[in-house]
Amino acid sequence: MCLGSHLSVSGGSWKAVEEAQKLKLRSLQIFTKNASRWVQRPIEEKDALRFREAVVEWGSHPISSHDSYLINLASPKEELFQKSIDAFTDEIERAQMLGLDFLVMHPGAHVGSGVEAAIERIAAGMLESFQRVPHKKTRILLENTAGGGTTMGRSFDELSDLLAAIDTPERTGTCLDTCHMFAAGYELRTAEGYQETMQQLDRTIGSRRVFALHLNDSKGDLGSHLDRHMHIGKGLIGKKGFEQVMEDSRFDGVPKILETPKEDDMDRKNLTLLKRLASKNPTS
Repeated sequence: MCLGSHLSVSGGSWKAVEEAQKLKLRSLQIFTKNASRWVQRPIEEKDALRFREAVVEWGSHPISSHDSYLINLASPKEELFQKSIDAFTDEIERAQMLGLDFLVMHPGAHVGSGVEAAIERIAAGMLESFQRVPHKKTRILLENTAGGGTTMGRSFDELSDLLAAIDTPERTGTCLDTCHMFAAGYELRTAEGYQETMQQLDRTIGSRRVFALHLNDSKGDLGSHLDRHMHIGKGLIGKKGFEQVMEDSRFDGVPKILETPKEDDMDRKNLTLLKRLASKNPTS
């Protein structure tokens, strides 16, 4: 069962791996730099080596990094666009230095310039980064969004169009966030609604292009576009929605990462609940 969580790298990136081992996680997500800063010192080789050694000790389970919140490859402002390309390139380099499987990215916001123009910019920015950094291992995963403001990636159709524009399937894929899906209007709670949501996924992106899931309950209601994560079963998606995700064979073996609030040993409690919900499908 490929369950994991986003963990802190405070004190060294390898600390997150050690914590993952203590929690008996089978996947992990980290930041490789401060997500609220443009520039950070490079990763030293000795630190990267210590991280990679910790990963082997843990069992070499899948690891993702998440890109900086400042990056906006959809921006129509040239200065921010170029700055975002530089920062995104650095994110790829850092992920590959650590030997990470995936780098999850938010597509950005078009801030009024329109969806089609934003798709062109995102694709151009990513392709420039790909030219700068030869591919080793790390696959870039476009994450769906809750759809607030002018954020890109609010629908399966938009993500599918982005992947088609980038047209580099060997280096790209998607990460689906349950809170974001629900807030964007995709029903997960009922059997009929979940089936329709998955049919839409299969008609557009295709479930084979989903390489990671973020498992978060939602404070906002269906279609609210509110991006507020809640503990599993404590939000408006509820246990039934997560039971359907955990029992869905489409996502067997796909890393399932918690991004829920860090409080009162809740990672362990959320993971225990998810395991119980997955009891009918132990391969999930």
